[in-house]
Amino acid sequence: MSEPHLKRTLGPVMIWGLGVGYVISGSYFGWNYGLEQGGTWGMVAATFVATALYVCFVLGYAELSCAIPRAGGAFVYAERAFGPKVGFVVGLAQIVEYGLAPPAIAFSIGSYLHTVVPSLPVWAVAVGAYVLFTAINMWGVSLSARFELVITVLAVIELVIFGAVALPAFSIEKFNTEALPNGWMGAFAALPFALWFYLAIEGIANIAEEAKDPQRDLSRGFLSAMGTLVVLAMIALFGATGVAGWRAVLFVNGHSGEQSDSPLPLAIGHVVGVDHPLFTILTGVGLLGLIASFHGILLAASRALMEMGRTGFFPRVIGTVHDVRRTPTVALLTSFVIGMVALATGKTGDIILLAIFGALTLYISSTIALFVLRRTEPDLHRPYKTPGYPVVPAIALCLSVVAMASMIVSRPELFALYAGLLVVGTGLWLLLRDKSSSSSSSPSMGG
Repeated sequence: MSEPHLKRTLGPVMIWGLGVGYVISGSYFGWNYGLEQGGTWGMVAATFVATALYVCFVLGYAELSCAIPRAGGAFVYAERAFGPKVGFVVGLAQIVEYGLAPPAIAFSIGSYLHTVVPSLPVWAVAVGAYVLFTAINMWGVSLSARFELVITVLAVIELVIFGAVALPAFSIEKFNTEALPNGWMGAFAALPFALWFYLAIEGIANIAEEAKDPQRDLSRGFLSAMGTLVVLAMIALFGATGVAGWRAVLFVNGHSGEQSDSPLPLAIGHVVGVDHPLFTILTGVGLLGLIASFHGILLAASRALMEMGRTGFFPRVIGTVHDVRRTPTVALLTSFVIGMVALATGKTGDIILLAIFGALTLYISSTIALFVLRRTEPDLHRPYKTPGYPVVPAIALCLSVVAMASMIVSRPELFALYAGLLVVGTGLWLLLRDKSSSSSSSPSMGG
């Protein structure tokens, strides 16, 4: 009797909903932190670089996901192209990205509700979110995807309404105020925050085994989701910064000091006033964008962990699928434990940047894998091929390297921590693997 496997229930609309949902919180918060380094024009330049990076990357990554539709995503592609050792390192980087992005978003959910209801502790809300959405994911992928689609559509509608209110109030004079506080080098420093607009769209590849027709629907899901996210990023960036200048959506008091993780409500407040019903509605619905990304990345994280367990790189129990619910329950619980450890640190900003380090490692390795597999497996069935190959993936690779360099230069201590996690994790895996091989090859001592 064969082992339980993931259930194929996702069509192109559901895949679009998951792809946009993974990422949409990036339009609601996080990107505005780059304004202090780049100002408006520096942030615009960084966002256009990030957009070019992701568009080119997605066009290549869609080819890999359609040709090798496995839940492990980048881990599977790297192992096939480079072998198990590199595959493990890339798999570990993917776990860093998907494991650390949700606790950062959970902190934001907790902070948001704490602002509305001060009696609610931030940490307690974050833990409660983990418990609730882990349970939803354990119940079934169809329920998870439908829930994700509904809240994603509502979050998209809210961003469109935000644009309809904020963009007519756009002022070129306000937009140009302190437009380049650190010169054009500020754009380089702002690049990591611009990546937050699109971080985790690659998670679409991790639900490949649950797509009804992965060879057709994955590429459609990638491209439609990316197109949607580009439009939403432009609405958020220009709509927020053009109303009262960038300081108004970066700092709580509009000038300096404490930084805000709610740039869109701050911008709307300058247009209609904080007492206007529209301000209350948009601020309230804004929570859905955070929930959409939190819930969606939890789903992608569990599939990445499941594949690492299923192939024996992690304990095999992590790779099991519930025989009734057809969901990776052990992987979801493992993701929950990772999230609890991250939440205990209380360092939201550092968690976000560690997740971005993991993402950039994934982008660089996957793009190189695309080139390698084109050469080593020319006969691999590729129902979708990267348009503009090899120029398009080469652009993605170059821009990913530039973004990684900007991260290392701006936060060398966090890069050292990230590299340390990969080195220690890989060292432990090699040690345990060698011990296991030695034990299995030793002669029996029994009679």
